[in-house]
Amino acid sequence: MRTKKKIHLHKGQIVELPIRRLGINGEGVGYYQKQVIFVEGAIPGEFVVARIDEVEKNFAKAKLVRLKKKSAYRIQPKCPIYETCGGCQLQHIDYRFQRRLKRELVQEAFRKYTNLADIPIEKTISMSEPWTYRNKAQFPLQSIEQRVVMGMFSAKSHRLVEIKECPVQHPLVNQALEIVRDIIEQLKISIYDERKHQGVIRHIVVRISFATKEIQLVFISRTKSFPEEKALISEVIKRLPQVKSIVLNHNPHKTSLIFGNESRLLWGTEKISEQLGEITYLLSARAFFQLNPVQTRKLYEEVEKLAQLTGNETVIDAYCGVGTIGIWLARKAKRVLGMDTIPEAIENAKENAVVNQIDHAEYVVGEAEILIPKWVKKGLKPDLVVVDPPRVGLGQALIDTLLEVKVPRMIYVSCNPATLAKDCQQLIRGGYQVKKVIPLDMFPQTAHIESITLLEREVVT
Repeated sequence: MRTKKKIHLHKGQIVELPIRRLGINGEGVGYYQKQVIFVEGAIPGEFVVARIDEVEKNFAKAKLVRLKKKSAYRIQPKCPIYETCGGCQLQHIDYRFQRRLKRELVQEAFRKYTNLADIPIEKTISMSEPWTYRNKAQFPLQSIEQRVVMGMFSAKSHRLVEIKECPVQHPLVNQALEIVRDIIEQLKISIYDERKHQGVIRHIVVRISFATKEIQLVFISRTKSFPEEKALISEVIKRLPQVKSIVLNHNPHKTSLIFGNESRLLWGTEKISEQLGEITYLLSARAFFQLNPVQTRKLYEEVEKLAQLTGNETVIDAYCGVGTIGIWLARKAKRVLGMDTIPEAIENAKENAVVNQIDHAEYVVGEAEILIPKWVKKGLKPDLVVVDPPRVGLGQALIDTLLEVKVPRMIYVSCNPATLAKDCQQLIRGGYQVKKVIPLDMFPQTAHIESITLLEREVVT
């Protein structure tokens, strides 16, 4: 029998192929002679001509050259710099189709990484208005021809794409960014030069409260102070009366990390307040809070439904941050225990519990995989564990801990379908069943998808 000769792709090669599905980074995924090709800008259902740009061992990346068959869901992007900015990946796809494709991303991850024959996945919880939803922006600055330019670095480069107005950000965020940029330019404040590691202002960070319209402004600086501080503060509060907090964060290192370890309040209050439903959250400059308050409330409401609390349960809120999920659930729980490795977050969580008159929530600095077994050995019997880890997932130590403790029910909030599915497979092997998976679109126009998964432990009789 003759064996089929393997096709070897090379850079610059032109290929024609159908696009079968959406990739995790928003690319169209197709197959050419059984080899996976990721085509930037292609939409599932299209037939494309593409140029091979990179060749790896198990896949290739390609640029879209032209469409032989165009998707009915292809639209004109709303943002004029969409293709160069890189912040969004799906503006060229009608939002109705985005929702369906994101559900398929979660579904595909469970098919690939678990042995579930039937995946209990629901429809994507979407937004009625999928624009102007972001409450925070952190933009680098550059000095170009005596102008202060603000924006985002283009994908895989250090080329700054200037952004005057971003359609996924709240209008007040856009307004604040541009006013502050203009003030810095007028005052001729030194701008950080990445190559020379000289200059002062590196980034502007703006966060607003959707409920109160308060603005928190953070300047990321290479130096601990600069001569124009008082003039800068004076102009900001004159031109932006909504500003309630101005902070200087010191980052002296040659690094791609935005925030440094030291912060100093320049003016106003250390925190601004956001409100979701009846719950108030106080947010310091470095406190993590979801970027889309509208969808965050929906997420917490879904977590509450899945939790099915009666008032008698002990809940562990791992990766608790500033206590957002735990405080939301505390109203219907007997006791809430939260932990996080960041001391500032735990201080915020304690303060948020006080502000919301919750006296049965405790927050501790530490790692969940260390604290949970210690508490269980002392007699704690948690009824529910809620986890909301970063993109890398739970980590093996915490998975082993959860399997050892044998908590009856878990709710896993995830921003990465692949790590979610991989973690769930280990939990399934350890005796848990996936009862429900709910995709939630936290970031319309991007390839990111949040999801909420309910797992219950099998009862052996």
